[in-house]
Amino acid sequence: MYGGKYVMVIHIVGARPQFIKLAPIVKAFRDIDISFKVIHTGQHYDYNMSDLHFKTLGLVEPEYNLDIGSSSHAKQTARMLEDIEDVLNKEKPCLVMVYGDTNSTLSGALCAAKLNIPIAHVEAGVRSFDMHMPEEINRLLTDRVSTFHFCPTDNAVGLLKKEGINGIFTGDVMYDALLDISIPDTSNTYPHPFILTTIHRAENTDNIDRFTEIWNGLKLLSKDIRIIFPAHPRTRNMYKDILSRNDHTITITDPVSYLEMISMIKDASCMITDSGGVQKEAFLLKTPCITVRDTTEWPETIDAGANCLVPTDANRIYLKTKDMTNAMINLEKNPFGDGKASHHIAKFIKDRF
Repeated sequence: MYGGKYVMVIHIVGARPQFIKLAPIVKAFRDIDISFKVIHTGQHYDYNMSDLHFKTLGLVEPEYNLDIGSSSHAKQTARMLEDIEDVLNKEKPCLVMVYGDTNSTLSGALCAAKLNIPIAHVEAGVRSFDMHMPEEINRLLTDRVSTFHFCPTDNAVGLLKKEGINGIFTGDVMYDALLDISIPDTSNTYPHPFILTTIHRAENTDNIDRFTEIWNGLKLLSKDIRIIFPAHPRTRNMYKDILSRNDHTITITDPVSYLEMISMIKDASCMITDSGGVQKEAFLLKTPCITVRDTTEWPETIDAGANCLVPTDANRIYLKTKDMTNAMINLEKNPFGDGKASHHIAKFIKDRF
């Protein structure tokens, strides 16, 4: 029977956004003395996507690094299930915590469920209603098997309620992470004005027509303003020919640290992205955002007028970005909580276990 013989909580992470979410949780756990260990699945393994973030976020090396690496969704998930099971059988935790919507999230939740270990899902209840997205499948299945559902917004609580699940509103731990840092000044590295771009979702990178339209939209914009594009390794490998055509108005860089990325989002005139986390960060940093997707899991940013969905059409990307650039963002009503989500989660677990 599981009951904390060695450790109370096992955190399972594997991708850049999860490292960011883990950092404030770890701090909150230490503040009230909850024992824990970390499994890093190795889903993100490139230095700029993994080790760099552990260092800049002040995270110690995880107790377990499974080094799973890249593969198909099925193979990656299967390998994670096998290796996570070995660790959970060894450690016998009281609780497994999973984060967000990646294959690491789903694998950790499924493995714990099969072993009858309680599961806490951080960022529960988030929905895009697009079942073509692997992230949406991961969210739905993880919420279905989880024991505790820590929701970043009231909207997420409401969506879970419709599915017959009781969510717990805590606020968003990524907001905590943002409040915990001192944002560096990168203005000498990236002179103003500029538009910041991140494109990595499968729906855009697995389809050459969609990616080419996005690229052509960036080229149109680059005639008026510099574009900075920190390219995900997967995107860069798939489109080497396109992304190697640098000129003086589009700057392709390697992925940057969390602190540098936050500074760049803050300074950008506008953000163009397909990332869920970046949509929130742009909103919280009052930077207008263009999301090049058909749906978003963060409708709160749309409702606030800080973000808009744009189809993968070069001209529409150009026109909407021009329209949104330097728009004023009002944060009077922040849907992402009070900046103490990690504290609320840690206290809940302490009281419960």
